[in-house]
Formats: sequence, structure tokens, C-alpha cells
Amino acid sequence: MDPLLDRINVRDLLSGHDLSDPSTPLSAPDLRLLINRLESHSLHIKSKVRSYLLSHHNDFASLFSQCNDIVLKTNEISDNLSNILSLVSDPPIGGEIRKLVDEIGRKTKEAREKREILGLLRVIVGICERLEGARLALRNGRFGFAAAEVKELKEALRIGDEEEGEPIVYGLLRKQWADLFDEMQELLAKFMDYAVQFEQDSRTIRVKYRLCVDEMDGIELHTILEAMDVAGVLDYSLAKAADLIIKHVITEAVNYQSPVIFVEDVSQGSEGITEAVLKILPSQDLKIVDVDGDAIYARVIQVIRFIFKHICFENGSWIHSFGRLTWPRISDLIISNFLSKVVPEDASKLADFQKIIKCTSEFEIALKEMMFISVSDNKDEKLSNFAENVEVHFAFRKKTEILGKARNLLLQCDFSVPKEFTSKGPLLKNDGMAINSSKQVVDLLFSSERCVVSKAASQLMELVHQTLQDVCLSSTRVALEFYHAARDAILLYEAIIPVKVFVHHNYVGNLYFWLVKLERQLDGINQVATLMHNDCLDLSQEILGLAFEYRTDFPDSIKEYAVFADMAPRFHLMAEEILHRQIQIVVYNLREMVLMDFKIPIKCNNMNLQNSA
Repeated sequence: MDPLLDRINVRDLLSGHDLSDPSTPLSAPDLRLLINRLESHSLHIKSKVRSYLLSHHNDFASLFSQCNDIVLKTNEISDNLSNILSLVSDPPIGGEIRKLVDEIGRKTKEAREKREILGLLRVIVGICERLEGARLALRNGRFGFAAAEVKELKEALRIGDEEEGEPIVYGLLRKQWADLFDEMQELLAKFMDYAVQFEQDSRTIRVKYRLCVDEMDGIELHTILEAMDVAGVLDYSLAKAADLIIKHVITEAVNYQSPVIFVEDVSQGSEGITEAVLKILPSQDLKIVDVDGDAIYARVIQVIRFIFKHICFENGSWIHSFGRLTWPRISDLIISNFLSKVVPEDASKLADFQKIIKCTSEFEIALKEMMFISVSDNKDEKLSNFAENVEVHFAFRKKTEILGKARNLLLQCDFSVPKEFTSKGPLLKNDGMAINSSKQVVDLLFSSERCVVSKAASQLMELVHQTLQDVCLSSTRVALEFYHAARDAILLYEAIIPVKVFVHHNYVGNLYFWLVKLERQLDGINQVATLMHNDCLDLSQEILGLAFEYRTDFPDSIKEYAVFADMAPRFHLMAEEILHRQIQIVVYNLREMVLMDFKIPIKCNNMNLQNSA
């Protein structure tokens, strides 16, 4: 059919004529020829179409039949739809349909609720059967299965996650589970009590690998521990064994005065190890003093390794649980029986205490390697923290003692000059100093002169020198506290002495008035002012010499910022001020004497004295 559908080209029908010019008209013969050829071509097309239809008669018949069927079905659907619409539009029929739909909904809901109830009943029955099965397994010695069931049923029953309004049956099931859990917990604890025993007569810890409790014989200790771990009762079941070992073994291990030794023994059977024992024997070397704690820590490590190997079977989780139960008490015993008794009393022994700190740290590292204590939790480093804080507490206590001692000696000083240093005393040397030697006579560091200082200043500098000597022998943290203590002790002189002098004489006012009054009381010789001047002068020079005397022996970290020279100028200024005021008072007294000799009236008041000054 494709050739018949092609467009008829008139140019082909008149190919013998020149049709290039569209304006050229066709003649009558041309038109007649064209008509004839078109008729011929039309007949040809009709012939082809007829032939095509005849050759495809069956196909066209089938197509027309299908179209007829579709039309019939469409009419049928239209009739059915019309019937449905008429039924729906009829009010009585609509009400019945609604009732039917509601009934179907109720029946469906009831069926769903019944299915849910049946499902719940199946779950309840299943849980009851599992609880009973776990209980039978527990009584038959199948602890692994029973522990696994208890763990899974705990999650299924949402133990600890109860909600209000739950069915009563849930509470009953949880009660059954709790009874089963308690029964398992108590039974496993009995096995552990049987497994780990202490024999008082022989002082021996005995660990049995084959257990027999309540007619259940041949139960492996490892099986019991696995069941305890799965059921989550490891801490409860190990508690009594832990308490027994603390009471009878660890207490002996940390005894600082009566050292012991531990001897291990393992009994082998045809099926492997049957029991392990740890015997406690008195040490033969009673004269050896465990200064560094090596022996104590070694004994504790030996006991814990025995537990790790023969009770916990080198299981990290089990030994960590055992450690949680025992470490707080073990650390307290070590502190009370050892560390607290070797706390140094003076700075010279702090260097030896560093060895104890090192041993303590190594001890805790060994425990961490066995997972006895936590690697990440700093709270388990209780011994190291205590040992390291001993330095801090010692330094703080010593600093407080140093400052307290300095304060007391400054407050007790009366600024009296011994008779041997006065004109009424024994013979003097050419420089005015008494022949008898005294600590109150000092050589000025940066001068060839000597002077008499107060007893307080002399004792204060002795205390400062002793403190700085301790700085040279101490660790960094202690040295830092001692360094600040030395500085603060020197500064106490400036803070206490001026106030003490005023309060001692019950006169609070201008220093000039007090010095005048004191001058007259001491027959013209102001000994307090003299001693204060000498104290400040000596302190200023002593302070400048401290760094040269001690800096090279200071710990490296202290050398960087240890400074004393900043305090020297303030004491030098105090000395100059006291001397200047004393000169002013002497000048005033001389003027007073001259005026009195000439009987000139004098008005001595605050303003006149200040003007004369």
C-alpha cells in the first residue's frame, strides 16, 4: 500500500511539455490527456486497494469483531453503572450499606483484638515456659544456658523500665523473673564460697577448680564465672571472696612491721589443674626495712597475679570487676600502713621519698597492665596521687611553719641591746664592739663595717638561710614553696616590726613624737631606732647576697625566676628613713637644750616639731 499513498506528481503526467513557466496555460488536449491519465491512475489505485483488502480479509474481520465486542462491553458497563447509581441514590439501600460497613468494621476490630490477645498469650506462655526451663537448667547444673535465658528474659520483660497501666500479668512475670534471678545469684555465690576458701590454721588461700554444691558435683569454676558474667552478678558473687582475700591476705601483704612471704602451689590432675593454693609464711629477713616499698608492692602484685591467674583465669573483665571490689580498700591499707608512715619530716628526706613515688607509680602501672584498675580513670591512681600530694602537703605545712616561726620571733623581739654592747657593759674594742662575740654582731656583706642587729633580725636571717638550703635539696614543687616562704619571711619584718613598735609603746601617731619620747626614756640613746636601722641595713645587704650564695644550687626550674634583689631597696630605704628621722630628732633635742640654757620659752607641739624637722 505504500506506493499508492505517494503523492501524484502532475509534472510526471505531462512530462512531454514544458511546464517551467507557471503562467503558461494548458491547452485542451493537454487537459484531456491529464484527465485520462488521472482516471487511469485512479483505477490502478482502486485495483491495488481491492487486492490488499482481499489478501487481508481475515485480519480486517478480526479487527471489526473486536471493535464490536468492545462496544457491547461498554454498553454493559454503562448499564451496570446506571443500576449502581440508582441503588446508591435510593435512601433505604444507603442505610443498609452503612450498617453493613459498620458491622464489617466492628468485626474486623474484634478479630484484630483477638489476634493481639492470642499473640500476647503466646508471648506470656512462651516467657513462662522459658522461665521454667531456665529454673530447671539452673537446678540441673546447666548454668550457661540458665544465665543466658535470665539475661534475655530481663530485656524481654523490660526489667527496670516498668510503665503505669501495664497488664497485671507483666508484674507477675517480673516477679517470677526476680525470684529466678535471686535463686541463681545465691546459688552462684555458694559455688564461689566453695571455690575460694581460707584455712586459718595453715594460713592458706585454697582455690578449687572442681566444685560441688547442693548435690551438683563436677561443676567447673570457669563455668561458674562465665555464668556470673552473663547474668550480671559478677560483683555480687565475688564480693565474699574479695572480702576474704582483703582480710586475710592483703592485710598481711601490706604489713610494714611484720613482713611475710607468699608461696604458690598448683595441684595437677588427669584433667588439668584441680586446685591452687597461696600460703602465707613469715619472712626470714625480719631485720630488713622496706624503705622504698618495693617489698610491699611486690607482695601485693604477687597476690593479685594469683587472683588474676587462678580465680579470674586471666580474663580482663573478671579481674577488673574484682579490682572494683577490692582496690579502694587495698589502696587505703597501703596508705595507712605504709605511705602515711614514711612521709618525710624535713626537706632533706624528700629526695628519698621520690623513690617511693616512683615505686608507687610502677606498682599502679603493673595493675593497669593486668586490668585490675582502670587505665583511663584517674580516680584509680589513688596511691600515686597521695604520694605526689605528700610533697605538696609537706611543702605547704613547712611553709606555714616557717612563716609562723618568723612571725613569732618578730613579735617576741623587744629590741633590747645586750649589756656587752652598751657603754655600761664590759670593755669595748676600738671599733666600739664588745669583746665577747654574739650572733647579734654581724659583718655587713658589702662594707667593712660591723653592726649590732636585733635578736629578731639575726634569727630571721638564720631561718631564711636554713630555708634556702632546703630549697637546694628539694624537688621542684617543694623548692618553689620554700623559695616563696623565704621571701615572705623577710617581708614579715617590714609588715610586723613597725606596727609592733607603735603598739608596744601604746602610742599611735607621728613617728617623730614617739622617737622624742623614747629618746628621753633611754637617756638620750634611742636603741630601738638604732637596732631598726641596723636591721634594715643588714637585711638589705643580706638579701643582695642570697642569689649569689644559693642560686647555683637551686633546681633548674627555680633558677629561672628566683629573685631577691627586688626586696633589697625597700629595706635600704627604711634604714635611710630611720637614720634621717633620728638625725632630725637629735637636732631638735640640741636646739631644745640650747634654748633651755638661755631660758627661752618653748612651745612643743605637733606643728612646731614638724616645722623644726
